[in-house]
Amino acid sequence: MTLPCTVEDWHSQGDFIIFNGHRIFYRDSDKNSKLPTVLLVHGFPTSSWDWCFIWPDLTSKFRVIAMDLLGFGFSDKPADINYSIHLQADVVEAVARACNVTEAKLLVHDYGVSVGQELLARHHERKTFGIKAICFLNGGLFPETHKARFIQKLLNSPIGFLIARLGNEQKFRSSFSAVFGAGTRPSEEELKAYWRLITEQNGQRIFHRLIRYIEDRKQHRTRWVGALQQAKIPVRLINGLDDPVSGAHMLARYRAIVGEGDIVELSGIGHYPQCESPKAVATAFIVFAQP
Repeated sequence: MTLPCTVEDWHSQGDFIIFNGHRIFYRDSDKNSKLPTVLLVHGFPTSSWDWCFIWPDLTSKFRVIAMDLLGFGFSDKPADINYSIHLQADVVEAVARACNVTEAKLLVHDYGVSVGQELLARHHERKTFGIKAICFLNGGLFPETHKARFIQKLLNSPIGFLIARLGNEQKFRSSFSAVFGAGTRPSEEELKAYWRLITEQNGQRIFHRLIRYIEDRKQHRTRWVGALQQAKIPVRLINGLDDPVSGAHMLARYRAIVGEGDIVELSGIGHYPQCESPKAVATAFIVFAQP
């Protein structure tokens, strides 16, 4: 398939802020827009470029801001820091401040769902920008239902640093493609683009540090699940049911803990619904988020 936007074009249309001495890449669709603002938070191990598939649809309705979290994409990738979810929530807040955003709606995916849960908890405490609504894509909302891939388990083990050094494009392609739906696997062009962004500044070398979010989810489960249960703002879950990591089994847990709520199920779609079924995701989000 033809990519909606190359990695190079995505980079050229973005900008940087400085956060704790590190450069953070972000893209703002229109800083002068009067439309409602949407913040997009990506997953592991990819970047804001994931959103290019739904970017045109979303930017026709909203001011849209997407950032590369610290350690991802075109943002800096220091090798000597603790990549906590709380730190990444600080990154999102820093980008929001730099863009003069005082309130926004959130669309979050994978690793980003935990960042979204932390921001939601801060919203309840009135310690962050105003969150008007939040939409979750596939991700580990509940640590007990997150089925980590074998490579993730290795990265999160005492030999994780060694596994990160041994990673290569062939291994990435195999493990990454396996979380997509059987009929919606990434194309050759997409896989090259994903790997290109991962290896920017040798980012694959810090995978063992980034993967610590798995422990964060366990440690902060009460806070983050509680934020979901106590939400007073609109919440929607869009779930690719064929996702082996956080698909139908996670959805069942969501219903048991949070309730039926506002749920959109995507049959035949895996872990990256915004890439696998962009029109369905864009439509579901726009219907949810428009005033």
